[in-house]
Amino acid sequence: MTTATLHQAPMLFVHGWGQSASIWFEQRQHFTAARFVNLPGHGGAADLPAENWLKALESQLPDQPCILVGWSLGGMLAMQLAQRAPERLAGLVLVSSTPCFVQKTDWPHGCDTPTFAAFEAGIHAPEKERQHTLSRFFALMLHGDGLSRAAFNRLARQAVNRQHPTSQAGLEQGLHLLSELDLRADVTPRSVPTLILHGEQDAIVPFAAGQALTRQMPQAGLQAFADCGHAPFLSQAHKFNDTLEAWCQTL
Repeated sequence: MTTATLHQAPMLFVHGWGQSASIWFEQRQHFTAARFVNLPGHGGAADLPAENWLKALESQLPDQPCILVGWSLGGMLAMQLAQRAPERLAGLVLVSSTPCFVQKTDWPHGCDTPTFAAFEAGIHAPEKERQHTLSRFFALMLHGDGLSRAAFNRLARQAVNRQHPTSQAGLEQGLHLLSELDLRADVTPRSVPTLILHGEQDAIVPFAAGQALTRQMPQAGLQAFADCGHAPFLSQAHKFNDTLEAWCQTL
């Protein structure tokens, strides 16, 4: 039995930077009534300036209040949307997300400047090097999972949308959002039930960021995934799906 048959609120899944809705392939099989959207410039979606991404996401929300599941950058946009239109959400699920992606003097839980600069340089490089940068980013997503090479390759084959790779504008605008968004002073309203799911070995958004986010959100519960990196819905799909389904039944 899928979650869609257990509660009334529809579900909407939002991916992160450089990926697409294809990355939720394990959830598509479990949450069969859910919708999986592509961010601008990702998965074949049209390019948009960064300042229009939130509005584009809001336009894809169902008419009735929904459970919004956002991963990484998708989670940051979901937090903004919860602040902007809390009445449109029945629940919010933040996966490997953070209120501030990059490190700051008062925020040690972000991506360090050299690493972020390397990704910025990589996406502006010639095509072959740009693809290598995205491959390295995907590998970093699964760092800490202890996957065999065969398991890693299987996930990569199923998760990466090779038919519709992320556009150059999508990569650039997405990185711009990651570098500029700072939601620490404007977190999700208490009226929105929230679940935070985070891998303890996340090499992109440190687990400490998820812990800090939980402390800022009294209404939020934190579910940690041991021996897990940035994409628990991929590497620990069964636990992820069961945890999400159980939480949805409490709403």
